[in-house]
Amino acid sequence: MNNLFLIVLLCTFISCKKEALESEVILKKEIVKPRVQPEGKPTNIDSVVVISLHNKVLKDFYISTNYRTVWQSEKKRKIILAELLKSDEEGLNPEDYNLKTLYDFEKRATTLDSLDIAEYDILLTSCLQKYISHLTNGRLNPRKLYKNWDLKENYIDLNATVALLLQTDSLAYTIEQLKPNHIVYKRLKKALRQINAFPKDDFKPIKFTKIITPNDTNPSLIAIKKRLIYWKELQPKDSLSLVYDEETANALKKFQSRHGLAADAKIGAGTIASLNFSRNQRTQQILVNLERWRWYPKQMGKEYIIINIPDYKLTLVNNNDTLRTHRVIVGRAKRKTPVLSSKLTQVVFNPTWTVPPTILREDVIPAILKSRSYLTQSNIKVYDSNGRIVSPYEWQLSQAKTYRYVQSPGTFNSLGMVKIIFPNRFSVYLHDTNHRDYFDKIDRSLSSGCVRVDNPLELTEYILNDEVNWNLGEITETLQNERTKFVNIRKEIAFHLLYWTAWSENNKLIFRDDIYNLDAALYDKLRN
Repeated sequence: MNNLFLIVLLCTFISCKKEALESEVILKKEIVKPRVQPEGKPTNIDSVVVISLHNKVLKDFYISTNYRTVWQSEKKRKIILAELLKSDEEGLNPEDYNLKTLYDFEKRATTLDSLDIAEYDILLTSCLQKYISHLTNGRLNPRKLYKNWDLKENYIDLNATVALLLQTDSLAYTIEQLKPNHIVYKRLKKALRQINAFPKDDFKPIKFTKIITPNDTNPSLIAIKKRLIYWKELQPKDSLSLVYDEETANALKKFQSRHGLAADAKIGAGTIASLNFSRNQRTQQILVNLERWRWYPKQMGKEYIIINIPDYKLTLVNNNDTLRTHRVIVGRAKRKTPVLSSKLTQVVFNPTWTVPPTILREDVIPAILKSRSYLTQSNIKVYDSNGRIVSPYEWQLSQAKTYRYVQSPGTFNSLGMVKIIFPNRFSVYLHDTNHRDYFDKIDRSLSSGCVRVDNPLELTEYILNDEVNWNLGEITETLQNERTKFVNIRKEIAFHLLYWTAWSENNKLIFRDDIYNLDAALYDKLRN
C-alpha cells in the first residue's frame, strides 16, 4: 500500500499543474491535491492562522493534512534545516529562509507548547516550499526581466513535492534530485567553492595607457604580476621587477585563455579590464549564472545542440557525450541574439534571404539612398505588395518600408549556403555566412541576431543523418545547382540558445565577457 502511495505521489509530482504562489514561481492549477497522512502524533493547527498568511499553496497543503502538523520527525526537520543552511552552495541566500527563527524553534523543540509547535511546522513548510521553488525556477522570473528571453517555466507541484519528501526514507537524496543536474550548473557550483577559497583582495584598478609586450619595462607590471600571483597563474616571488619577462608572459597567456581573450601575451585594454575584476565581482558573476541555470530547462533532451552566446560556441551533445563543437557568431549588443529553447526542424540549401525590418531600416535603406546600384551589387530583388519586381530606379523612399527585399541564393548570399531552422518567435536561425573570415576574430558579437556557424556543412550532414541521400558529396552537389531546397530533419534534436559567463573547467575558473551587460543588473535584482 505504501509503495502504491509513493507511485501516485511521484506521478502527481511529475504531471500535476500548479497554482500561483507568492514566491516567484507561477504554478499551474493543481488537478490532484495530495492527501497527506501525518506520521507520529500530529498537533492540530488553527486554520485561521494558516489562512491569515494569504499563501494559497501553503493553505492547500494544510487542507491536505486536515490542518495537522507534519514535521514530527526530528531527523527530517534537521535534514531540512541543514539543507537551508547550506543553500549558499547553490548560490542562494540562507537569509531568505528564516533560519534564525527555525533554529530557535528546533533548540526548544522538546519544550514547545501546541501553539509554538504549529507555528514551527507552518514556518518550516513555508520555507521548504520557497527553497524548492528557488531551486527549480530561481528567485526571479526571466520572463519579467527580458523581452528577448523565451524560456518555459520549470513546472513543479510544490505540495505534491513536499508530500513526497514527507514519505521518503531518503530525504536529503530526494532534495538533491530537485537541483539542476546539468554539467554546467555543477561546474558553476565548483567555481563558487573555488572563488570562496581565495583570500580577500584590496587591489586598486590598473590604468591602461598603452599595449605592453614581452621584454617591455612598465610601471604597471608590478601590479599586473601581483594579480597573476593572486589568481595562481604566477608563482609567488620575494621581489617583483618592472620587466615583462618570459615567465610572466606565459602566466598571462594562461590568464587570457581562461578569460576568452587572445592568448598572445600582449597586455592590452581587454586584458587590463579582466585583470581589474575583483574577487567580489567574479563571485557575483558566478552567483548570477547559477540563477540563470535554475531558469534553464531541467531536461535538455537526449540529443541536443547548446550554444553559449558569450562563449561564441556551439556544442552538440548526445547521451551526455560531446560529439561536435563549432565556433559561432552571435548578435551584437544592439541586436542581441535571444535566449530560447526549441528543436531543429528543417534545413534549407541555397536559401534566399528576405531582409528583416530592423536591417532594412538601419542598413539597407540608407545604403540604397547612397547608391541605387547597391541593390544590383547585393543581388537583392525588390517586390511591391502585388509581387511585381521594382527596379532600382523605380524604387521610392516613401514606399520603401512596404516593399519586400529578397536576396537571391548563391555564395554572396548573407546566409551563405545553408540555413537551419528551429521554430521561435524572434525569426532567428542558424546559418552559414559569406564572411567566414569573421570566425577568426576573438570578439564574435557581430551579427544582427541570428547565429552564424563555422563549418556548417559538416554539422548539416550530421543533423540530416542520411549517409545515402545527404552525405557531404550529395550536399555539395545540391549547393552547386544554386536552387533552393528544403529538407526536413528526421532526428529529434533539441536546440538551446543560452547565456552564461562563468564556470569551472579542469579545476580552473573560466570567465567570458558579459557582452550584453546583463550580469551586474541581475545581481542587483537578486540581492535587493
